Amino acid sequence: MNLADMLSYADIGQLSRIATTYQCECNGNSKNDLIQSILSTVNRRDVFEAQIGAMKLEDLRFINSLLFDARDAFSLEELIARVQQSRFSSAEADALTGNGIGQAVSIVETAAEPKKSRTSKAKDSTKAKVKPTSKTKAAKEKQQPEAGPRDTISRFKQYGWLFNGYAGADRYLFQVPTDLKERFKETMERRLVSQVTYTDEEPHAYRDEQMLMGDDVSQLLTYIHLNEISLTSEGNMYKRNVLQLLELFGVKEQLPGKGEWRFGYGRRIKEYPSRMSLLYDYCFYKGWIAETETMLVLTPAGRDRQVSKTSEPPDKLYQFWLRLYKSPIPNIRAIVHWIDKLGSRWVKAETIMSTLTPYIKPFYYDQPETILEQRLISMMMHLGLLRIGEHAEFGQVIRMTPLGRTIVAGQSIDDEAIVLNR
Repeated sequence: MNLADMLSYADIGQLSRIATTYQCECNGNSKNDLIQSILSTVNRRDVFEAQIGAMKLEDLRFINSLLFDARDAFSLEELIARVQQSRFSSAEADALTGNGIGQAVSIVETAAEPKKSRTSKAKDSTKAKVKPTSKTKAAKEKQQPEAGPRDTISRFKQYGWLFNGYAGADRYLFQVPTDLKERFKETMERRLVSQVTYTDEEPHAYRDEQMLMGDDVSQLLTYIHLNEISLTSEGNMYKRNVLQLLELFGVKEQLPGKGEWRFGYGRRIKEYPSRMSLLYDYCFYKGWIAETETMLVLTPAGRDRQVSKTSEPPDKLYQFWLRLYKSPIPNIRAIVHWIDKLGSRWVKAETIMSTLTPYIKPFYYDQPETILEQRLISMMMHLGLLRIGEHAEFGQVIRMTPLGRTIVAGQSIDDEAIVLNR
C-alpha cells in the first residue's frame, strides 16, 4: 500500500503524532484534514530530503535493510533485530539490553508513549530552588537511558515511515509504504552519487569475466567425472587436485595463505580460493557432487548435468552467491544495489569504498573494507556483474556490465540465507 492508503487506515491519534512531527497546520479533529496536510507536506521534496539528511547513520542502515527485503511485512521482533544489526559499536549493542521484545505490545498499540508529566517536578522546584551541582548534573545525565530499538521504531512511526496493521494477525506486522520506499531509494541514490568520483574516459585496461564462472561449473563437473579424487580426513581435495582445477578454470586464483582467517563464506572457503569455493559449494548445493568418506564423486544428477556440458546461467550463480553470503553480510542486497547504481559508469573505486563501508558491519576479523573489496566487488567481477579497470589518473575504477545491471535489477528471490551442512 502507498502512504495515502496507510494514512486512511490509521487512527486519529497516530495521524496527530505524524502531523505534529511535520509541524502541519491543520484541524487536528478532522481525519481528512490531517491526512491531506500530512500528504502535502511529506510529498514536498525539500521536506523529505531534509528528513533523510538529518537521519543518523544507524537509522540509514536500518531503513536500507527494509528497502531491499523481498518481504512486505515485518514482525516487531524482526524490526528489533534489524535495529540491533544497524548498530555496529559494542557500546551501542550493550545499550540494547532490556529494550527489546518485552515492549512489543506498547509499540504496536501506540507510536510513542507521551513523556511523563513534569508537573510534580515543577511543584517541587518551586518549594526549593536549589542550584544543582556539577556532580548532580553528571549523575542525572548518567541516569538517562540509552535509546533502544523501541525508540527507533516509534520514531519511524511518527515520521509515517512505518505502519502496523489494524486487524487480526496483521495488527502485529509492520510495513513501509510502497511509494515511500521508492522515494527513499531515489533520495539515497542522489546522496551517495554526490560522494563518488566519475570519469568519462575509458581505463587503459580492465578485467571482464562475463560467462566465465558459468563455463567453469561444467569444467569442475567434467574434472570430477574424469578423475578419481581422494579427500583428506577433513573432507577437502588434496592440493594437487586443487591446482589442476585452477589451471582448467577461466580465472587463475592463488591458494589461501597458511593461517589466513577464512570463515563464513562457504563450506570450503578455508581451503579453496574464494571463486573456486563458490563454484564447489554451488555444485554441492545443487546435488551434483557428493563427498564420501574418502572420495569426491558425481551424483546421478551430477552425471546428467556433466553430459550436457552447458554453461550455467549467471543469474542462478548470482542468486546462490547472494543467499550464501547473506549470513556474514546481512544487508548484501542493499550494498549490491548501491554498487549497481553508483557503477552505472566508470567510477573511482576508492570513492565507492569510502562511501559504502559505513553501511557494512564487520564480520569477526573481516573489516568493512575487506568485505567490500574482496567479498563483494571482487566476487561481483567473478560473477560477470562488473568490470575492474586501471585508470591513468584515478587508479582503480569499476563499472557494472550490461549483463550485471540486468541481473541485479531483475532479481526477486527468497531472502533466506543458505546454510550448507557438512
